[in-house]
Amino acid sequence: MWSVEVTGECSATPAQVFGVLAEPEKWSEWNKGVLRIEMHGPFRAGTTAVMVLPDSTRLPFRFGWVEAGKGFEDVTEVPDAGVVVRVRHALSPTERGTRITYRCEVDGPEPVAREVGALVTSDFADVIAALGLRAEQLGK
Repeated sequence: MWSVEVTGECSATPAQVFGVLAEPEKWSEWNKGVLRIEMHGPFRAGTTAVMVLPDSTRLPFRFGWVEAGKGFEDVTEVPDAGVVVRVRHALSPTERGTRITYRCEVDGPEPVAREVGALVTSDFADVIAALGLRAEQLGK
């Protein structure tokens, strides 16, 4: 298994950050790596969705865990690569606001897992910063 964790902080509360995350249909407004999200139900564990990337690549996934104010985890199976990608978006309160932690785990053959993981996580710092800024702007 390959894994990496990236963190950032913002002045918005965990509830405000979660409010932004809880609207997947609007992720493209602050995440440049998302063209759109096609939800197949409500934002809760077990719901499936499709992330459409800017190049029109379609990535079906499911929400494995969702907890208000705490975050969520998405699970994406990539059968062609023989890997399963789990990304946990965790929120924790700080004195200033919220620590946002994205943890990516890729289960599968080591060389492929490392390659897929590096691709998935390459923009995490930028995405976390954009999420925090969005939550701060909406919280004003």
